[in-house]
Amino acid sequence: MPDLLAEYHGVPVLVCDASGPPIATAQDALDHLIGAAFQHAEVVAVPVGRLDNSFFDLSTGLAGAITQKFVNYRLRLVVVGDITTRLRTGTALPDLVRESNRGRHVWFVTDLEELAARLT
Repeated sequence: MPDLLAEYHGVPVLVCDASGPPIATAQDALDHLIGAAFQHAEVVAVPVGRLDNSFFDLSTGLAGAITQKFVNYRLRLVVVGDITTRLRTGTALPDLVRESNRGRHVWFVTDLEELAARLT
């Protein structure tokens, strides 16, 4: 199934397909996410399985590099899926998730229904 442009409460959202190309670098994010969303979406919803494990290891800097690209292009990034096992590995990732979910640019949600509720 290809990526799908959906609308939740008037907000255009690029819902990325779980079987799409993996996102392992900031350039991957530009090529496969931001490029696909640039003309039509305000929010990009990426399944957690598309993100390389290094995204969740904050010491690699990948999460920071990717989220900065989204901010630079004035797009919102939403990571969709269950990350509870990753949250148990330390304090940095839970802190990032908590702070991100308080803001407007990067969110971590369990499913698209939670995303839709946040966009109301």
